[in-house]
Amino acid sequence: MTAIVVLGSTNMDLVAHVARPPRRGETVTGRDFAMVPGGKGANQAVAAARAGGDVAMIGAVGSDAFGPALRHTLAASGVDIDLLRTAEGPSGTAHIVVDDDGGNAIVVVPGANATVTSLVPGDETLIATATTLLLQLEIPLPAVLDGARAAHRHGVRTVLTPAPARPLPPDLLAATDLLVPNEHEAAILTGVAEPRAAAETLLRQVPEVVITLGAAGCLHAVRGAGPRSFPAPEVTAVDTTAAGDTFVGALAVALGEGLPMDRAIPWASAAAALSVQRPGASTSMPYRPEIDSAS
Repeated sequence: MTAIVVLGSTNMDLVAHVARPPRRGETVTGRDFAMVPGGKGANQAVAAARAGGDVAMIGAVGSDAFGPALRHTLAASGVDIDLLRTAEGPSGTAHIVVDDDGGNAIVVVPGANATVTSLVPGDETLIATATTLLLQLEIPLPAVLDGARAAHRHGVRTVLTPAPARPLPPDLLAATDLLVPNEHEAAILTGVAEPRAAAETLLRQVPEVVITLGAAGCLHAVRGAGPRSFPAPEVTAVDTTAAGDTFVGALAVALGEGLPMDRAIPWASAAAALSVQRPGASTSMPYRPEIDSAS
């Protein structure tokens, strides 16, 4: 059985490090540049695999030079890529500016990810073997909805990261078991800025929510119970690019192993805290022994 299936994006991250991000119309000089395999889907797959999960990836890379590099990174982390398609044309790219405070701004160009518009033969069969399906919004929404419905049909837990944030169709929310937005995404989805109030609003649409709050930790809420706060480990952030995806990947592993939320969240938070102390997306993600030692 494949414990975790990820249906989502693969991107090559083109990362520039600067003292501060440029204002509109301004050019600034960066101090270094890196190409790092990423994409929210691939990031969550790598994070889950390094955290000890049995993981498979559904998505697409391009026929360009980035495609083999993206495949290699996933496979080297132990992710099954048998159903990772190759689409004619460029792979997805993410153009990232990281400042000296560890903050980032990102422009995503979908490339091959835009071709993932629905499930294809074999995808639902793989999803049906899983215990958890991880979803994000960097591939076309019809494919995300197809995946959520397939998981729902087979009793597979669906975990949705609503990023980039956009209005979500009721059918997708109805097939979502756990929604994991950050505080900004939660505010966009609900129109409510205060995280606790946003969580209460989201619980009218989904049964369980975790809102990540960066250095302030996260909130967990289920229907019938008030939101509960969890602190984040105190660390000095170097690059927060992969924090959310690391958290979700590790959380999926912990839940798949049967840990209750009050133990799964601190463990996933330890993984995210390790990732922000290192540069890059997939390159920053910790392995199981590191997480166990830090949690």
